[in-house]
Amino acid sequence: MRRYLVRLAALVLAAGVVASSTAPSSAGGFVREIKAGALAHDVDGLWSGFSLEREAADLNVEVIFAPSLPFLWGAIRPALGGTLNVHGDTSHAYLDARWEVDTPSGIFFAVGLGAAIHDGHLDPDAMDRKALGSRVLFHIPVELGYRLDRHNSLSIYFEHMSNAGLGDANEGMDFLGVRYGYRF
Repeated sequence: MRRYLVRLAALVLAAGVVASSTAPSSAGGFVREIKAGALAHDVDGLWSGFSLEREAADLNVEVIFAPSLPFLWGAIRPALGGTLNVHGDTSHAYLDARWEVDTPSGIFFAVGLGAAIHDGHLDPDAMDRKALGSRVLFHIPVELGYRLDRHNSLSIYFEHMSNAGLGDANEGMDFLGVRYGYRF
């Protein structure tokens, strides 16, 4: 499973590199934005309530696609990404529907709902690993950021994944960090 997630993260990154080299400078491309950053792993005291796995820096890469559905003051777009733990703990890949609102001041807000597939433990069989209950989990991201200019942004990013109580074990996991975004 870990090989699958590593390959998926590499695929997301490669898609971003290809998109950045082939995307037109004006609107109309298939990829809207690429984001990358560092996230704290299994953060204590947030939605999940506690931490078991080592808090270390995870690498996060995400591609946000251009097709959109206007909704309220923003738009809903598909996002594909992955968060890789470099110490061998739980990594995951995800696909979300992401609602984002941009303001004239440059501040933006995004929230989403989707599914994640992970390589972590399912059952409480290790004292230092979360029991996530099922291989496929709900994925909920929240992001608050600032657009530095037309192309570049910085943001604070939070993601939660759990099975919402649908499995026997549901310890959930939270990630928090910073990301850089490049919009085409």
